[in-house]
Amino acid sequence: MRTFNLLEMRTFIFSGLLSIFLGLTGFSQTDKLQKDKAAIKNMCGCFEVTFNFAETFSYSNDSLYRPSKSKTSKGLEWAQLISEDDGEVSIQHLLQVGNPSAPHIVKHWRQVWRYENTDFYMYNADNRWRFEQKTLPEVQGQWTQKVYQVDDSPRYEGSATWVHVDGKSFWENQTDAPLPRREYTTRSDYNLTLRGNRHEITDFGWVHDQDNAKIIRKTGVEDTILAREKGFNTYKRVPDSRCQAAADWWVKHTNKWATVRAKWDEVYARNTDLNLAEKVENKVLFKHLFDEALTDETNIANVIESFVKK
Repeated sequence: MRTFNLLEMRTFIFSGLLSIFLGLTGFSQTDKLQKDKAAIKNMCGCFEVTFNFAETFSYSNDSLYRPSKSKTSKGLEWAQLISEDDGEVSIQHLLQVGNPSAPHIVKHWRQVWRYENTDFYMYNADNRWRFEQKTLPEVQGQWTQKVYQVDDSPRYEGSATWVHVDGKSFWENQTDAPLPRREYTTRSDYNLTLRGNRHEITDFGWVHDQDNAKIIRKTGVEDTILAREKGFNTYKRVPDSRCQAAADWWVKHTNKWATVRAKWDEVYARNTDLNLAEKVENKVLFKHLFDEALTDETNIANVIESFVKK
């Protein structure tokens, strides 16, 4: 029987411990990835939603400044899982409003979660997005949440790590974003929202907790904070059957919106700064795309391309 000298024994023990460590690390990473995906997919389903926003602090020196009124609204929202793979989850939100027996369906926002994503379109005010690339070490273990408008044009995105601790699962990020509809339809004294987003899975559904700053951004000067805002949106899970009308609407319209997404994917794949027109032929993009007569792939592509400034 062979005997080992001290150096050989140390090498043998080290190799064994290294193999165990790498095996445990690989298992841990796989387990963490599955927990992350489970948390994201918990945002799918039918929810009673309450949206709450209140302006909390004003930094304006104008004595005539008037803060935005606090706003609370409620609705029924269907979050449809569009697709998933190991490193991506895509979810479409649909609002179901009006008479429960014959509800009206509104295509709402879309969110895509991408694992260790390195390509970003970062909002830079006035309907402009900067294309930025990060290195893999910068986003290691992180998920990017890419949020899109109702017409699948870009809105905002940011990268962070899902955290699972003390029975909680949450994701937090701060990023620049366009003004929400409730703001840009009533005021024009600022042009960017610095959004602090926290998505937390709860026993009743999930919460979108926001701490936002209203920013004035001008080229060549430092950003000015006009005011701050608190947002707290709760998604209370209810039986999926309550959102059947929205689910049926999505089945009926899924091919059209897949065509829209495909065209936008082509635009995003150009990996360059993006500047979008606010209106073409005196109509905003979503009014063009929401036209049910617009179904042809070429026509859809032409409409979207007409908004992309060269």
